[in-house]
Parts: sequence; C-alpha cells; structure tokens
Amino acid sequence: MSEPVEEGNILKKTFQEVTQPFKDLMHTSRALFGLNLSYLIEGFTYFGVLGYLVLYFNQYVGLNDINSGQMVGVLTAGITLSMLVLGATVDWIGLRKSLIYSLVFMLAGRIIIAAAPHMGVPGLWNSAHIFAMLGILGIIIGYGIYMPACYAGLKILTTEKTAAMGYAMLYALMNLGGFLPGIIAPPIRQYFDRDGSNNGMLAMMWIYSIFTVVGIAVVYFIITKKAMAKAIEDTEKISDPKHKEEEQVEMTLNQKIQYYYKNFPLRDLRFLYFVFILIPVQTLFAHNWLTLPAYFKRAFDGTVSEYFEFFTNFNPVLIFIFTPVVTALTSKKDTYKMMIIGTFVMASPTFILALGPSLTTVFAYLIIMSIGEAMWQPRFLQWVAEIAPKNMTGIYMGIGQFPWFLTKVLTSLYSGWFLMHYCPANTPPSQMNTEFMWLIYGFIAIISPIGLFLARGWMRKGFKTKHGE
Repeated sequence: MSEPVEEGNILKKTFQEVTQPFKDLMHTSRALFGLNLSYLIEGFTYFGVLGYLVLYFNQYVGLNDINSGQMVGVLTAGITLSMLVLGATVDWIGLRKSLIYSLVFMLAGRIIIAAAPHMGVPGLWNSAHIFAMLGILGIIIGYGIYMPACYAGLKILTTEKTAAMGYAMLYALMNLGGFLPGIIAPPIRQYFDRDGSNNGMLAMMWIYSIFTVVGIAVVYFIITKKAMAKAIEDTEKISDPKHKEEEQVEMTLNQKIQYYYKNFPLRDLRFLYFVFILIPVQTLFAHNWLTLPAYFKRAFDGTVSEYFEFFTNFNPVLIFIFTPVVTALTSKKDTYKMMIIGTFVMASPTFILALGPSLTTVFAYLIIMSIGEAMWQPRFLQWVAEIAPKNMTGIYMGIGQFPWFLTKVLTSLYSGWFLMHYCPANTPPSQMNTEFMWLIYGFIAIISPIGLFLARGWMRKGFKTKHGE
C-alpha cells in the first residue's frame, strides 16, 4: 500500500512546484502589473505592425520582395542596434520616464507609417518610401529604450523568489499580445477591403497607433511614482540584497567611465560566444515576419491564405501557454543545459517544413518550435539581466541583444531572394519549391545547438549565473 502513497506524494510535490511560482507572482506590486500590461499592449501593436510590413512595402510603397524584406530588416535590426546605443537610458533616467518617452517615439513612428502611402509617391526612394522610413526611425528609437527598460524594471520589481517566473511571464505576455492580431485583424482588414480598395492593412495601422496611446496611458496612470516607490520598498524588505540593484553611488565622470569599461560585457569572451552562437537559431524568429506571412499567403489556398495573420501569429499564443509552464518545470535546471536542449528543439522542426506545405507540417513546426523557444529564450534574458553589474542592467540587456542586430540584417538580406525564387508571388503553389527553402533554413538554425554543445567544456569553466559569481 505504500507505493500509491509515494506516487501521490510525488504528484503532489510536482503540482506544488509547478503552481507555486504562479502563486508567488500573483502577490506582486501595482508597478509590476502595469509593466506587464504595457508589455502585453505593446506586443499586440508591435507584432501587428510587423506582420504586415513586408506586404505593406510591397503593396502600398511599391517595393519588390527583396527591398521589402530589407526595409523590415532595417526596422528589426535597427531596434537591436538602438538598444546597444540607448539601452543605458533606463539606468540614467529611471523606468517610468524611459517607458513614456519610448512609447511617444513609437506612436509618432506608427502614425507616419500609416499615413505614408497617402503622403507621397510610391516606389524605391520616392516620397512614400522616405516617409515610411521616417516612421521606422521613430519605432527604432522608441524600442531601443523600451525593451531594455522593461527588463531592467523587472529586475527591480521582482524578488529572487519571483524573478524566474517574472521574466517568463513578461516574455509570455508580449507573445500573447503578438497572437491577438491574428484574431482581431482579419475581420477588420476584410471589412475595409470589402469595396476592393485594399486599404484594410492601412486601417489596421491606424488602429495600432491608437493602441499605442492606450499603452502610454497605462504607464502614466498605473506605474505612478508612488506605485514605483512602494514596489521598490516592498521588494527590498524580502529580497536578498545581492539580488537587487544597489543604490547609485556618487561617482565622477571619469570614475563612471572606468567602471563601465571594467564591467563592459564585450570584454568577456564567453559572454560574446554565448550570445553570438545563438544567431543561427534566432533566424527563425526573423522568418516569422520576413517569410511566414508571404509563405502562408502564397503557398497555400483557401483558409490559410485568407487568414494568414492567424497562422503567422499562432506562435505567440503557444509561447504564452508554454513559457510559464516550462519555466515552472525547469527553473531549477542548469541554464547552459537548457540552452542546448531548447535551441535544438526549436531548430529541428524546421526540417518538417521541408516536407512540403500542409496544415500538418505547419502546426507540427509551430508547436515544436514554440516549445523549444519557451525552453531557452526567457532563460537567456534572465541570465543577461542577472549577470549585469549594479546600475548596468540596461546596457547589458542592450548588448545582450546585439546579435539580434546581425540576425535581422543577415536574414533580411537573403529572405526576399529565397521568396522570389522558391515562393514567388502570382505563382501556383504546385510550381513553387518551398521545401528546399526550409531545408536550407533548417541547416542554418541547427548550427546553434551544435555550437553550444561543442563548446560546453570551455563555457562551463567561467559560466556566470549571477553578478559576482
């Protein structure tokens, strides 16, 4: 009779381990709630705009597939480069101001993008193209401040007990926001397209601009100065002092420069290898907006083509579901081992798409890839934040995302060429060769887990898990 009792205890313990992080996170501050809500709304607006951009530049600005992909690459790569330059903003002016300023820049950029086709002449380097690029610049500046600020804020507003789930939930909520366009956008776009004007995507661009205003209001009215002060006070009472950011000490300009140079992450070879070896698998993120929208619209008939936004944004809702659960189950597991396993699980299903376009291969790819992403991406973001020295979380998050810059640039340079040759517009699906395109992309992505595995001995010798370790 002892075995069932033992099995029951094991099940009970497992259930507690999975649910406890969620319970801990529920007892958090108003400021953290506001940060999460802001991230959810911004996920909706960012991914909503991003999912349209290749088709937007093609249809409204008059660019071909190659140039359209490159323009999207300018946006996504520019954001990451902007993080490198502006990531320290939150370290200097604080979380609340950083969020508000960044969202104002993004609002201006989105308004200009929505208006650009009506403000100029279409064509490469013509006026509509120039206006659209000005809009992109606004979003680039805004996101360069916003993303590092959110993760630096998370480090301040969580305790050692709630940090892992806090990072997981923030990542999951943005992805939930990224799924919502797939549900909300199709009927609105189709409504405005009903007269044959094909202005549905532009209508959605204006709607996303309105939601950016809502995001500004969330930060202003929920993450108040009083809410921030109370949140910091509450977390400091129960936190390990080593886990929290120390107070900014008075330093001269020369001392600050020396401090930043001494602790600058680019001087750590293991840090560099760890973030740069992730570039191959991260190309799959870029294909979510560079390749999948056109792939679903062109290589399929019927429902998939008509509702391509839903399938393009199916990955984010899976991430919303998988990330907190996977984090709860694996939060005590070795970070480096989880990176190897997670990147392998994420990269391997790309070869399934090489079997050909079908609902079976699409859903198998999206589900397995999302599980892999949930295993490693939040852990990576948490790792970068936790190894950052005091008052340098913003710049560490910015530089930790720098390989994203290279990923987005490199992927945007060749994705349009692959679409034109293996998934061209105005071509019957039977005459395409998307199988070869995905086979090549699979070989690229699998480099990351192989590289992490081969370097595991060298990496583990000096692998940090917290600042000062």
